[in-house]
Amino acid sequence: MINRFVCILFFLTAFSSYSQEQANVIFFAVDDMNDWIGPMGHKGAKTPNLDRLAKMGVTFQNAHSPATYCAPSRSSIFSGRYATTTGCYQTQVYFHEHPEMTALQMNFKKAGYKTFGGGKLFHHREGFVDLRGWDEFFVRNEEQKKQGWPANSWTPDTPLPPKIPASPYNEGKKISGGLFLEWAAIPNEKEEQMADTKRINWACSVIEKKHDKPFFVGVGIYAPHFPNYVPQKYFDMYKRDEIILPPLKDDDLDDLPPKIKRSKENRKKAHHDKLVKMDLVEDAILGYMASISYADAMLGRVLDSLEKSPNKDNTIIVFWSDHGYHHGQKGHWGKHSLWERTSNVPFLWAGPGIAKNKSVDTTVSLIDMYPSFNELCNLPKEQGLDGRSLASILEKPESARDRNVFLPYLEPNSYAVINQKYRYIHYADNTEEFYDLTKDPNEWNNSASNPEYKKVKQQMKDWAPKNHAEPGADKAARTLKLVLKGESFHWMNVSPKVSKKKRK
Repeated sequence: MINRFVCILFFLTAFSSYSQEQANVIFFAVDDMNDWIGPMGHKGAKTPNLDRLAKMGVTFQNAHSPATYCAPSRSSIFSGRYATTTGCYQTQVYFHEHPEMTALQMNFKKAGYKTFGGGKLFHHREGFVDLRGWDEFFVRNEEQKKQGWPANSWTPDTPLPPKIPASPYNEGKKISGGLFLEWAAIPNEKEEQMADTKRINWACSVIEKKHDKPFFVGVGIYAPHFPNYVPQKYFDMYKRDEIILPPLKDDDLDDLPPKIKRSKENRKKAHHDKLVKMDLVEDAILGYMASISYADAMLGRVLDSLEKSPNKDNTIIVFWSDHGYHHGQKGHWGKHSLWERTSNVPFLWAGPGIAKNKSVDTTVSLIDMYPSFNELCNLPKEQGLDGRSLASILEKPESARDRNVFLPYLEPNSYAVINQKYRYIHYADNTEEFYDLTKDPNEWNNSASNPEYKKVKQQMKDWAPKNHAEPGADKAARTLKLVLKGESFHWMNVSPKVSKKKRK
């Protein structure tokens, strides 16, 4: 009897010790935020809470997105695999293509965590939320659950400007979708009604509670993604004549490969040249900066909630953006490129076992989050992940060594390989770009044909994955159909032939 009691006591003690080693996690995602923040050296940014988080932990200055826009980036982060492994290059759905893969939140659940998710963690469209493994996934109203759980950040029940389109850039247009290059202030008193604010308030309520298990709280906000509709007070933080414009080069597209050159020249005419002609570049950037400051304020609410909670000493927080954003560089506004402005993102960590007030310049990728959590939080060791654990660097930033990271594009065999010194870009038509970042940080001079770089260019090309998965069934190509059933949904493959009939 005594032996049995001793065994039970030993088991409970061991279990308690194991649980204490599992830190809570706050997984804070923003959308379209580039490196224009205080901890990354932007002199015009008003980001006091990101500055505060940076002092609490480690800022990665040279972190890169695992894909060139939100759907494939988030698929890569939650699956722990690049598009070259999953086939999710565009609007494919990783949990439909590879249901056998254990998604990040599922692995936390396996390890005994209580899992909470809300907001834009996955792609914002209906059917893209991976509902597996969550104890709770927050949406603003029950109706969203019957629509495939879309984020629905901008609807009649959220604060909107009195007139849409609101920005002079879109005046006279009929906007039916993306609200691209839209900016306007909304009344300060409507801040609590905003979708992102509600998501943050929900996350704060979870963080402030005492939990009997370690928790994983994932919360994603839509800001600073267009439309830049945020309260007036965030616009008031900036003055138009003090906006810092990015360095631009008029003939920046001249040395690009023909196909990408045509595409970007057309986009430049459609957006950047129009903004310049209308004298709206500063206004568009001001709206974006106001949205960054709003996102920063939302981070502040989370940090305040953590500070006054019983969980403050045992919680890791990681702040990340799904990709960066161009504001006229290479004539481009938006993401969807293999250049620095799309790939370089804010990436900050803080918490137990993580160094304080440190900055790391060596190259990392957001694909590294999954294996890092596996090590830091004692999660089951999921096999086949494409990233590397950052645990040792977070503990001892001085141990960081530079490495190559990979950035897939929109189709197989189109990609970038990136390190501190160089960026090599390869397109599916076998054309190339190459930039010496030490001499050309703005990526103005394509040196792919320069014999000086032949050897290092070949080394980077050889380093890239040799096998690129074929694209899976795709919502955009109408080879994937969403089937709704009550509050659940599933995706169904359909042939292109069937889809064409459905479009008629």
